[in-house]
Amino acid sequence: MIICTKKMDYRFGTQCQFIQNQVMVNSEKERASLLCMKALANRGRLDTVSQQMASHPQYLESFLRTQHYILYMDGPLPQPYRHYIAIMAAARHHCRYLVSLHSAQFLRVGGDPLWLQGLEAAPPRLQHLDHINKVLAHQPWLTARSHIQALLKTGEQCWSLAELVQAVVLLAHCHSLCSFVFGSGSDSDSTPTPRVHHGTPPGYCLCDAANGNTAFSPPPAGPTEKAPRRRSLDSSCEVACLLEQIKKSQEEIKERKGDRLHSQTLLHADVEKEDEAVFSADPSRFVSDPEFGYQEFARREEDHFQVFRVQDYSWEDHGFSLVNRLYSDIGHLLDERFRSVASLPFPHSPDLKRAIWNYIHCIYGIRYDDYDYGEVNRLLERGLKLYIKAVACFPDARKTPLCPLSWAPVKASDKVHVNLLVMEARLQAELLYALRAITQYMIA
Repeated sequence: MIICTKKMDYRFGTQCQFIQNQVMVNSEKERASLLCMKALANRGRLDTVSQQMASHPQYLESFLRTQHYILYMDGPLPQPYRHYIAIMAAARHHCRYLVSLHSAQFLRVGGDPLWLQGLEAAPPRLQHLDHINKVLAHQPWLTARSHIQALLKTGEQCWSLAELVQAVVLLAHCHSLCSFVFGSGSDSDSTPTPRVHHGTPPGYCLCDAANGNTAFSPPPAGPTEKAPRRRSLDSSCEVACLLEQIKKSQEEIKERKGDRLHSQTLLHADVEKEDEAVFSADPSRFVSDPEFGYQEFARREEDHFQVFRVQDYSWEDHGFSLVNRLYSDIGHLLDERFRSVASLPFPHSPDLKRAIWNYIHCIYGIRYDDYDYGEVNRLLERGLKLYIKAVACFPDARKTPLCPLSWAPVKASDKVHVNLLVMEARLQAELLYALRAITQYMIA
């Protein structure tokens, strides 16, 4: 038997190592192909999301397993309800791609076509879910015990605790998936329109509070006064800077039109011909209070905001066990997704990967006491932070043209990797807020 190692200097050892590496590469490609074939066999088509994730087959396998379980396997909610909840979640970000796919699936599993006329045509139980859908999608830190209590109150239209947990998991899954679809350019509805953002003191982020920078500089009293602008973690990601950066990137965006046309072609392929009427449906018909959107979590003129401290309520110690108890096996599947994305090979330092994850959680008001948030400014370039915040907080192609990722990665798989981190970090953030509120309801 011949043993070949990387330390061998002679030619045969080098050839063996090369062959071993080639076998590993080929096995990964075969794994991705098998996963895509499995998705094709299960749904009769290969959706664009699976094609994008195929560059990371280890993660794709975990993602498909979780999504299939949520939508089709055992659970308290009937399948038409599941797809309609997915439509409601995707509509909050005006994601035509997901609204179209789940509308078609809704009809295939026996859903009432009249429900697709709009949220008002849905059963009252689903309409009651609209408020927590809105809050989780845009400002999850507002999720409170009172929201859970209102849905679980006695009456004909009440939810059971098991049903609500499955609904919350489905909402968070689809909200975060909207971010991935937006970041990958898979949504065809990409016409920018003016956007009105909620005001936030420029140059401020929760990370400043985490680092002890709590002094607030009042706005200038007159047009000639200029308040000193201190560089903070989120100062590069204010909406004004975001739009300014996007304007500067218009030439790069034009170059991507060909890719968008290709994505639009794939989108039409994903929806069968008999569902063309569904494809043309306006997602806004499933949305109430369309002006409700993302706000900065920490605003200095407000004294009542509370940081979500992970040492008080974490996924590992609290969320996992609760969701797994109320919705059998889903905790294991979600945990596998989080671990899978964390273990994906990254061409840059592990510190950068952690900085991306913690920055996204910071945007949503979640803080780790054992982390130095100064690392985020040192490791994340301005363009990367612009991209991350746009994908995580404003994944609406109508209102936010996607700023090209000007960061170092040259491979398409690296950009997909960043989009996966954004999606999973956002998913965990929403789940933490929702499960904490459920916990508070249960112990009250």
